[in-house]
Amino acid sequence: MPNGELIVYASVAAQAAPLAGVRILVQDEAGGTAARLTTDNAGATAPLALEAPDPAYSLDPDNRTVRPYTVYRLTAEADGWLPQVVDGVQVFAGQRTVARLEFLPDDTAGSPTLADARSDEQNVEVVTIPPHPLFVGGGGSGPTPEEVQPRVLSEVVIPKKITVHLDKPSANVSNVTVGFQEYIANVASSEVYPTWPEEALRANILAQISLALNRVWTEWYPSRGYSFNITGSPGYDQAYVAGRTVFAVMERLTAELFNTYVRRSGDQEPYFTEYCDGKTVTCPGMKQWGTVDRANEGKSALQILRYYYGDRVQLATSSNIAAIPSSWPGVTLKLGSTGTAVRVIQRQLSRIAKDYPSFGKPEVTGTFDAATESCVKKFQQQFSLTADGLVGKATWYKISYIYVSVKDLAELTSEGEAADGTQSAGAWPGTVLRRGATGSAVEQVQFWLSELAQFNTSLPDLTVDGKYGASTERAVKIFQQEQGLTADGIVGQTTWDALYAAWVDMQSDLGGTAWPGTVLRQGDTGMEVRLVQFWLRLAADNYSTLSAVTVDGVFGTATTRAVTAFQTRFGLTADGVVGRATWNKLNEVALAVTNKIVEPDEAPGQFPGTVREGSSGTAVRAVQYYLRRLSAYYSDVPAVAVDGVFGSATTRAVKAWQERTGLTVDGVVGRLTWQSLYAAARQLETSGPVVRTVTLPAPNQTLRPGDRGPDVLRLNWLLLFMSLWLPEINFLTDAAPSSTYGATLETAVRSAQRYFGLAETGSVTTADWQVFRQATLALAEVNPAAAAPEPAGVWPAAALTLGSSGPAVRQVQRWLNLLATVDQGYEFVPETGELDAATQDALENYQLTTGLQTLGVVDADTWQSLRTATAALCGTCRAIEKED
Repeated sequence: MPNGELIVYASVAAQAAPLAGVRILVQDEAGGTAARLTTDNAGATAPLALEAPDPAYSLDPDNRTVRPYTVYRLTAEADGWLPQVVDGVQVFAGQRTVARLEFLPDDTAGSPTLADARSDEQNVEVVTIPPHPLFVGGGGSGPTPEEVQPRVLSEVVIPKKITVHLDKPSANVSNVTVGFQEYIANVASSEVYPTWPEEALRANILAQISLALNRVWTEWYPSRGYSFNITGSPGYDQAYVAGRTVFAVMERLTAELFNTYVRRSGDQEPYFTEYCDGKTVTCPGMKQWGTVDRANEGKSALQILRYYYGDRVQLATSSNIAAIPSSWPGVTLKLGSTGTAVRVIQRQLSRIAKDYPSFGKPEVTGTFDAATESCVKKFQQQFSLTADGLVGKATWYKISYIYVSVKDLAELTSEGEAADGTQSAGAWPGTVLRRGATGSAVEQVQFWLSELAQFNTSLPDLTVDGKYGASTERAVKIFQQEQGLTADGIVGQTTWDALYAAWVDMQSDLGGTAWPGTVLRQGDTGMEVRLVQFWLRLAADNYSTLSAVTVDGVFGTATTRAVTAFQTRFGLTADGVVGRATWNKLNEVALAVTNKIVEPDEAPGQFPGTVREGSSGTAVRAVQYYLRRLSAYYSDVPAVAVDGVFGSATTRAVKAWQERTGLTVDGVVGRLTWQSLYAAARQLETSGPVVRTVTLPAPNQTLRPGDRGPDVLRLNWLLLFMSLWLPEINFLTDAAPSSTYGATLETAVRSAQRYFGLAETGSVTTADWQVFRQATLALAEVNPAAAAPEPAGVWPAAALTLGSSGPAVRQVQRWLNLLATVDQGYEFVPETGELDAATQDALENYQLTTGLQTLGVVDADTWQSLRTATAALCGTCRAIEKED
């Protein structure tokens, strides 16, 4: 018997991160074991060959006796996650079947829980794929609407997501919101056979896309009071089976065709492309089995469509694709390609690599090198694209979709976190900048704009020279226009903050400003070199012995000389090479200059003289800056404003620090107190900010449609975050969180109430809020976008304290428990992924025992100490550093 293939991909939160270690059991119809598989670090199994009937059966329209595919049952389990079962998996000879499983945490404590809401059958999610309609009948589309729908959208937009009602419109069933490409691949797999000629498949997929876009364009169901875009019922629209496996060929063709649709000449709207199988059912539109005959006659997809819908139909492509940061440039990118488009792809792949580290991380150089090609190939293989390393339209947009998915999760996660002790390099300087201005603040604006220009061809690549001339003004105007700001070419606080936020967003994709892990030296190029050159310019603005360099991303002789001079000035090995120590000192000096905590030619940490209550100036700003950072780690040290005025609040904070460190408690910052503050702040610089999950108190009153305010904004965030994990929570339009309780939010609230078994009122009571909050916390505990080891065991770049949650917390809990198994002096803790009081107590006990200074907070030193201690016990960290 011929073979087909099955491959399984396990992930969480709309494919925002892979899930390794999932155990897969594949069984035949008799219940026999066909195979046992395990997902790797990319969340993927190896392809599994499975028996399937001769493909001739799936090419015979009169075959009603021999099922043209084999059916299997798939069971997936992973510790800490809800198990899943997919029954009726269809495998065709010569074709690959793809199972994309998205997991939820197995949180069985409390009521109601995600597990309780998900399934009534032993906390197992079961998907049953029905027999294929081409074999048993019942497929095809709904009939062409007889009435003209006057209410239409102003333009054809390819939606990021689409909300599907899982039966006929009046049925009391769930709606699911899924990605548009995911939806089309599902429909194609549910409507036609993957063995058909490719032009026949293209014609069918184009018809399926057009029908769906017609429903979106006409707002057919929302205009009738329904809270969905389309149904999954062939009697009304087209077949969609939630959670089913799909065929790799359908995913590949969908990625290529998703923004192409059928329309009639002279019309803008997508055509309602009615279709049927043409054998068991007839219709005036396209005959599915007939497309096979037409393809075998040599007709193209367009010719097949015209055969059935008339010569007036044509194919249109929309470049208006929701939520995509950059449109495909129209040219295939390949090994040796250069330019802005290459940088865009490298930036997006670099960000994706945070969640899919097995892909590799390309350097953002603007040159399509071998590392970029390798990363592209691995990405293509993961998402059913032709793994040729070429970035055409299909690969470009698939990379964009996954990039947006991981960014959405990360950004919504940050909305639900508090990050204290963050060091900002973009504090508003307090002076409006316009043409004629000069200085470091102008250099910052120019640098941010020049960095953004590496990924945006509409922005000019400015020279960073500290002189606000016509070219800088023009670039500022372009940026303001793109951001919806007043395009006056003047940098006030709003424009300054928007510029810095855009740069931080870009820089975070590239790995932030932390040590990149590779030494930079003469001959290197790229974004990291540009950052070093900018830091050197800022240093040169403040230190007379240093010279500025050109920010061009090329590490040449001038940069080498500047690095050597910097190293000499700050007592480092003067070798002209940027290693970890030089990188960190450059970053420290740049932060000191931009935050105005050093005088000209004064090194950070250099004692400036005694300051006390009543003092003011740069030295006071430095004291306040260090105290503010330390207050994030030590709850007994109050936070202070960094304003350069030594008032009573600063005195109290200084006394608290002196008491904590055993210094004379007088509130005066002399040499010893200064050195203590600086040394402690420097030690914690490499630990990042302290990140904890925000605990959202319930509103004092019921929230209703029409309400406004911060409580509504928080509700919006809760539901948007959950919707990334739960397709049953439906937002009909893509929108940023709003403080207005409008129709879109009401729809989302009703869908959440339905999912959790609450009264479906559209208003949110205190009890509703508590259920939503509990579910959000359960997801936060396993959230890959929270502070997480990348890769396993590596410091997660954010300190952890009471209220923090995520994989990094779970890792700490594992380490503490491993120590407790061999030493009665240590305490066991629950491995929940939430840093609760029990974990904090056990952590403090470990820190006191081992002589660590930071108590109750996991900083970089504590992390490394725990890792080393457990490695010594077990011989290898691998067993305890695996991802959940």
